Amino acid sequence: MTETVWRGMTRAELDAAYNNSAAVANSAAKLDEWAQRSADLRRRQPDLLDLAYGPRPRNRIDVFRCGREAAPLFVFIHGGYWQRNSKDVFVCMAEGPMAHGFDTALVGYTLAPEATLGEIVDEIRSAVRWLRNEGPRRGFASGKLIVSGWSAGGHLTALTMEMSEVDAGLAISGIFDVEPCRLNYLNEKLQLTAQEASALSPALHVSRRAAPLAIACGTGELPELQRQSRDYWRLRSSAGLTTTLHELETHDHYSILEELARPAGQLTAVLLGL
Repeated sequence: MTETVWRGMTRAELDAAYNNSAAVANSAAKLDEWAQRSADLRRRQPDLLDLAYGPRPRNRIDVFRCGREAAPLFVFIHGGYWQRNSKDVFVCMAEGPMAHGFDTALVGYTLAPEATLGEIVDEIRSAVRWLRNEGPRRGFASGKLIVSGWSAGGHLTALTMEMSEVDAGLAISGIFDVEPCRLNYLNEKLQLTAQEASALSPALHVSRRAAPLAIACGTGELPELQRQSRDYWRLRSSAGLTTTLHELETHDHYSILEELARPAGQLTAVLLGL
């Protein structure tokens, strides 16, 4: 009998349970489409691109202004299981928030295996502090600051909720218990130890003091991704933290982001509620 490694799953089953790209047939096409839409927005607003918040090449932030003074700032962290993609692909996610008076910042970070997961978390926290400290001098980030992210970015979002600089969060299709990623194919680049996976799992360190968090996932996502969101919502709610769960009907791991990019999207509405 093949050995089980996580919740009754074999290694092959666990690999498949977290392979979002394989589960969504048009995933590569969606990334290409977003990259094209994002390039258009970068061309329209070139003034605040690739602002350095740290010394490494990917320690860069793009900021897009909505035209409103003292606008709240929406900070988006891209996904790709901490080892793929870049901020440049996801700039189009700013379109929904900007239509409702949000300035938007897209945060880049060093990818694994060049950086450990702990180093990535530190970079994201440094980026949030930079936005709070340096943004007002450049005409943004003087109002409310809401951090959001998708997939791995949802995990990184959750780990910023205890920061004093953060007013609220929106974690989309996130990973909140990293242990199954340590046990599957993702660890070939992450190289996590059991101790690191535990220390960097938001679900294992739920504080009683943290900013309000909205958690979202699609009902068409892989079951493990849905479970992660539901479990984390229950944990935070049980700890008395302001937390909402939004399960978007029929959406898969990729289509769900269109509900943020669209001004009338469901996730845009959740953001407005924060």
